[in-house]
Amino acid sequence: MRPLQISADTAQKLAKSLNMPLEQIMHMPQHILLAKLAEMQKKEEDK
Repeated sequence: MRPLQISADTAQKLAKSLNMPLEQIMHMPQHILLAKLAEMQKKEEDK
């Protein structure tokens, strides 16, 4: 599986907001990352 096609800055922001290591973010399948982002957004809206 090839790494996600996102910038290093974006990957760092995602790693910080999802509390995950940067390497795990870069090698995560895109559909799982999108699901995590949707979950994170839903939590933000609930606050």
